[in-house]
Amino acid sequence: MELTFDNNIPIYIQLLEYMKIYLISGVFKSGDKLPSVRDFATTFKVNPNTMQKALAELESMKLIYTERTNGKYVTKDKKLIEKLKDEYAMTLAKSYFQGMKRIGLSKADSIKYLERVDD
Repeated sequence: MELTFDNNIPIYIQLLEYMKIYLISGVFKSGDKLPSVRDFATTFKVNPNTMQKALAELESMKLIYTERTNGKYVTKDKKLIEKLKDEYAMTLAKSYFQGMKRIGLSKADSIKYLERVDD
């Protein structure tokens, strides 16, 4: 999983956002055991302390939890993951429509463009 980082945003925040996407998209499913901090850090080519900071933030959001001596796991609260997915989808939708509005297109016209997009 090669990530591209923006130098203007702290890496741990970017990792946090990538991890949220992995959770809501099902890359990591509810109840899954996560790789170790060190394994994540190696995979993402970041400092383990930076990775730990991102994981700690996910834990404070209740999206993951730690079982002593067993590691970190994705929350079993599927409603929480669905809520996060809904919030993320709304953010993307609002951003799309705001962009289309800036170039002078109505919501109805913007939807026509969405319908023309191939998967």
